Amino acid sequence: MWLLRVLVPLVRLYLCGMKVLLYQMFNRSFTLPVLPKQNGRVAIVTGGTRGMGFETARHLANLGMHVVIAGNEKEEGAAAVRMIQEEGSRGKAEFVFVDLTSLKSVRQFVETFKDRGLPLHVLVNNAGTMLVPEKQTEDGYEFHFVLNYLGHFLLTNLLLDKLKRAGRQGCCSRIVNMSSATHYAGAMDMDDLNKKICYSSHAAYSQSKLALVLFTYHLQEQLTAGGFPVTVNAVDPGMVDTALYNNLWTLAQLLKKPVAKILFRTPAEGASISIYAAAAAEMEGVGGCYLYNGEKRQSADASYDSELQAKLWKKSCELAGLQ
Repeated sequence: MWLLRVLVPLVRLYLCGMKVLLYQMFNRSFTLPVLPKQNGRVAIVTGGTRGMGFETARHLANLGMHVVIAGNEKEEGAAAVRMIQEEGSRGKAEFVFVDLTSLKSVRQFVETFKDRGLPLHVLVNNAGTMLVPEKQTEDGYEFHFVLNYLGHFLLTNLLLDKLKRAGRQGCCSRIVNMSSATHYAGAMDMDDLNKKICYSSHAAYSQSKLALVLFTYHLQEQLTAGGFPVTVNAVDPGMVDTALYNNLWTLAQLLKKPVAKILFRTPAEGASISIYAAAAAEMEGVGGCYLYNGEKRQSADASYDSELQAKLWKKSCELAGLQ
């Protein structure tokens, strides 16, 4: 039984990866359309110090946005800001510390941001981790679940009033959640979200990415019902050559290196879907979508389960200390 609980998620996740690689073998990364200027708009990009997060922050700043790069690596953050400034971008970039594995840190970040009186037009929930050995956060929760999902769930909810006020009809505020094809292999165990019964890093990672899609759909339903000018979409960057793969087993690491050079997307290519969701004119007023390679796609069947969406939302509020 234990072996099955470990092996099944592993096999399902790697099968998802093979499907993505086959797609990428025969399909180029989509090209971003010409994007409208974003002067005067403010964005927060989590995990924006490197990889896809940095590419997203850089592109949005080049469009004229004031981009707040939120992350937990201060030196990387300073370097990222310096690179963006040296490129002579039209907008502004700055780094602000937040540890998304700490619910206290998320609350402090939001409090600091709100005290500045800035509006918020775009929130890109990009930060994430993958296949980390079993470990808990300071709040006692499973690491993937908090960094990939629960920290962003709390961040989004605490900033929702800012996004609602900044948006208007014809110029909505936008929330972008970074999911993954691995969500198709995910399963939500509502009785063991922290994977304490039988830990599998593959199951934990896939579950966190499925949680983001469930969250996306349920939040969009609430926003639409309330008539608020805010859209939320989940995006899938494909398989991208970033530091996320540093936790692969040694053999998998060796196999991955030559394959990545040929078939993986670059961070800039992977980030294009987040940038598209955050700034494209075609996405104005469009929410509740799962976007892959520039197109709306069908997500996992489980992600459309409204009962599961509501259960996860309620449980997440409890875990994050929200009413």
